[in-house]
Amino acid sequence: MIYTILAWVCAFVGLAAFGYRLPDLLRRRRDVALWALCTYFLCSGISFLVDLDQLRLHISGFFGLPNITSLITQAAVVVLTAAQQVVLVYWSAPPAEAPRMARRRVLVFGAALTVLVVSSFVVGPVAHSETATSTILLSIQHGGYALYMSFYLLVCAVGQFETVRLSLRFTGMVNRQWLKVGMRTVTVGASLILVYCVTRGIQIAGTRLGFDAAALDPIQWTSGSVGALLQIAGWTIPSWGIRITRARGWIRSYRSYLRLRPLWWALYQASPDIALDPPRSWLGDLVPPRDPQYSLYRRVIEIRDGQLILRTALSMAEFSRVARSLDLPEDPTSPLGEALQVRAVLSRPAEERAERAERADAESDIPARPPYEDFRDEVEWLTRVADSFNALGQSRPGPVGAGLLS
Repeated sequence: MIYTILAWVCAFVGLAAFGYRLPDLLRRRRDVALWALCTYFLCSGISFLVDLDQLRLHISGFFGLPNITSLITQAAVVVLTAAQQVVLVYWSAPPAEAPRMARRRVLVFGAALTVLVVSSFVVGPVAHSETATSTILLSIQHGGYALYMSFYLLVCAVGQFETVRLSLRFTGMVNRQWLKVGMRTVTVGASLILVYCVTRGIQIAGTRLGFDAAALDPIQWTSGSVGALLQIAGWTIPSWGIRITRARGWIRSYRSYLRLRPLWWALYQASPDIALDPPRSWLGDLVPPRDPQYSLYRRVIEIRDGQLILRTALSMAEFSRVARSLDLPEDPTSPLGEALQVRAVLSRPAEERAERAERADAESDIPARPPYEDFRDEVEWLTRVADSFNALGQSRPGPVGAGLLS
């Protein structure tokens, strides 16, 4: 039951990956590596699909050849193994050498495939069963088919070993995060398929030497199926992994946008002119913007503009008195200090703020922290200011230092 589910999943995932990359292939018809990759996905899906117990007997009946699905599966595996080699060669080898190296691998695996096809009609599975797994277990009891299967496993093992080698080498060459993740996943998948080859080889040897190795069957089909799934995932990760990065960036920007909102809203109410695009309503400002990165950028600028406007209405002596009255540090350049400045000035009536700002001739003796050059550092700092602003409002709901600023 578990094997059937895994086989259905592998078939679906392989064909889905082929369909996912097919539009790219139609646009980039001269991309040899993409052709090879799509061939890999298609053959991977077919190798599992035709050997499903629910379909294999119908396919064999259609062709009029018992157990033809075993040959189709094995041929598809050889082709996809060669396709992997082509992709890795084109990705990792110098462009001038890649075509020659790829042709050599295609010729080697093409020759192996020819031998397998011819041999299959000579020795073919000599036992027939309702399931593909039991058919092979019964057939390898005969010397000719055991030799045939050993050659097939050798071809697979050599191909997967080369996949591991080339994947590890290519992983060390690239600096793109998701491409590295994909290649490591391919490497793990190839390693599991090597486990499949070894366990299946032990089963063949056990059958020929007279001991029962059927207990290894769950290991071989699990490692083969999971390995194939990991390889498919690994080859597709570079395509969809970047979408995860973008989604994480969107969520991170929107989260920062919301965390800065209470501070921004207070400054906006005090000085509406700071907003380039004023919000239609308090609730409307909570709706995720189309481009949260740009909205976050605007919010940071507008907060800084609002702070500069309010600073002109507060002197250093007044700030110190407010800080001492609340038993807080007298550091106006800390996150808490910046939040306290905003709270202290906003505790005054708007008319008084405007009058004091004009009387101070738009100057303030409060030292200001220079903005960070890195935007992420600036967002992190203002987030701490906004958190401190909220904390001051929650712990001291009344006007902060109102009596000390008159």
